Amino acid sequence: MCDQDHFEEDLKRYTRRDAGVLAAAVGVAIALPRVANAVDVNESEVTVPTPDGECDAYYAAPITGSHAAVLVWPDIFGLRPAFRQMGKRLAEAGYSVLVVNPFYRTQRAPTAPQGASTPIPEVRPLAQSLNPQTQVTDARAFVAWLDARPEVDTGRKMGTIGYCMSGSFVMRTAATLPDRIGAGGSFHGGGLTTDNPDSPHLLIPQMQAQFLIAIAENDDERDPESKNILREAFAEANVPAEIEVYPAAHGWCPPDTLVYDQQQSERAWGRMMALFGNALA
Repeated sequence: MCDQDHFEEDLKRYTRRDAGVLAAAVGVAIALPRVANAVDVNESEVTVPTPDGECDAYYAAPITGSHAAVLVWPDIFGLRPAFRQMGKRLAEAGYSVLVVNPFYRTQRAPTAPQGASTPIPEVRPLAQSLNPQTQVTDARAFVAWLDARPEVDTGRKMGTIGYCMSGSFVMRTAATLPDRIGAGGSFHGGGLTTDNPDSPHLLIPQMQAQFLIAIAENDDERDPESKNILREAFAEANVPAEIEVYPAAHGWCPPDTLVYDQQQSERAWGRMMALFGNALA
């Protein structure tokens, strides 16, 4: 969960599992595998109005037709080339995709000068500038913007995914807009279960989305009970959820992180595609 106290020991344990991760060490995103039967897409930098200002964002969608939409919340390092690449890949798989700068109230992207190699203390104040209310306000604005796009099929449910700090954003989005959000994915998400009265897991009874919760093994080692709390809460609410601990480090999915794990990232991608294929059809 972007824990600086454990950051160095995790780097020693997980960095450079394969030769390709060497490129990530200097903040360069490794090229993701091309989607099978990829469609041609249009890409653009867009501005999304919200009650608190204007959010700079990246938008990609297939060049023809209307499609299920996916709202992507980046990790603590924000909107950057790696997440644009991830968003484009989703669009090539047949979705209309919005990747937002969650820190727009404070700073336009890029918000991390060295991408995922930026020291966490430099970006932590940005994360601390957000709260449950800003997440809800933004979720409503971003979903409304997507639903106004001609490339979005509003007759199909929408998906939303988040990484690191934004795993909780996904849960709040699904609870805020249960009639609209049909699928949610949290990848090495932090703070999904807490002792606070506004813990995201307490919102599960308000959700109608199917979920994928992909947990990093080092996060699980530090909070092994969280997955059990999630499983019980989803089961009690009769909300379908796949919850699994992956043999990879916190941050393993974005291709510019020091701990990027292509094998496990592709496995998570496959499970996400299966979720979307079922829930957003």
